[in-house]
Amino acid sequence: MPLPPLLPVHEIRERLKTIFPEGTENRTYVTREMAAKTVFVMLYAGATQDAGGWLRPDQVTRMTDAQARLARAADRELWSIQSMRPGPGDLPGRWYATNTREPIRDETLRNGLVRIGAVLERDGLPTTSPRPRYALKGRFARLFDPALSGEELQAAIEEWRKRELSGSARARVAIMRRGAVAGEGRVLVTFPNGETRRMEPGPSSVISKAVVEEFALRFLQRPGVIWLSESRNRVVERDDALAQDIGLAIEADRNLPDLILVDLGPDGPLLVFVEVVATAGPVNETRRSVLMAIAAEAGFGEDQVAFVSAYADRDDAALRRSVSALAWRSFVWFMSEPAHIVALHRGADAERMRLSEPMRA
Repeated sequence: MPLPPLLPVHEIRERLKTIFPEGTENRTYVTREMAAKTVFVMLYAGATQDAGGWLRPDQVTRMTDAQARLARAADRELWSIQSMRPGPGDLPGRWYATNTREPIRDETLRNGLVRIGAVLERDGLPTTSPRPRYALKGRFARLFDPALSGEELQAAIEEWRKRELSGSARARVAIMRRGAVAGEGRVLVTFPNGETRRMEPGPSSVISKAVVEEFALRFLQRPGVIWLSESRNRVVERDDALAQDIGLAIEADRNLPDLILVDLGPDGPLLVFVEVVATAGPVNETRRSVLMAIAAEAGFGEDQVAFVSAYADRDDAALRRSVSALAWRSFVWFMSEPAHIVALHRGADAERMRLSEPMRA
């Protein structure tokens, strides 16, 4: 089979960013420069389903800018053979150090392009085999044809997503797309009682809308919104009557969270403090203590209060920055996967818990 046409690395990366938009699982792994260079080398060596070749991760480390410019079939075929042979570690101009093969293999390939359905892994090879084992799937490789552009390229990308991405992956991307569109204009929030309010455009408002319209309805029996603010300054909604009904005193000058929800379904009301994490911080241990003190003044015990940090997506940079600060005995929720929730157990709670219990939930 003939070798596939080549696209420059920087153009491959731009296409990867389009193919895998916000909301794609492990998006960083499949859109960074290392991913673009891995795809380039696979195309260069003919490691595609159509061409019939396979790639070994250390081949990516052996590519150089000078070699990448040699685009004739004979040059590419010779390099593909030579790059499989033992070679010197001090190869001048090599793209990556020898030990970089691990992140190429584990992050870019196994947990990135293979997991997402863009790359094949060769069957029947022992784990320790030195033989090449990765190849671009045919339809995915064709997305990097230089002849594709404009509307034709976009149509091909959309067709690939429909065929190759799982339903849950497509839904996650769609939710993030809707959020991006909503963030461009004033954000209309519909409360559980049917009333509506508008928030200023921006990622925090989009996540707040999702908390009210999705999280509250999914995880609370009889939800109500007591407090909703923008950047802890401008109050969007404040329900003093509902707060008084449950004995909670709302003082705007106190360090309140982005949202305060209440669940009136349980025997005693459940108070839910929510921090929206787009740029500001999550519910950390200090924040949890401050909010618990507010609840305690109203007569709420620890079992009657929940703390939630809400993010746009699991692959969000905001999560990576703040995950180490998340408080124990709190929850994490992602707008892009609204039906799921993460519980952070600690101490005696975790010791009493068995893995079989949440697995049956």
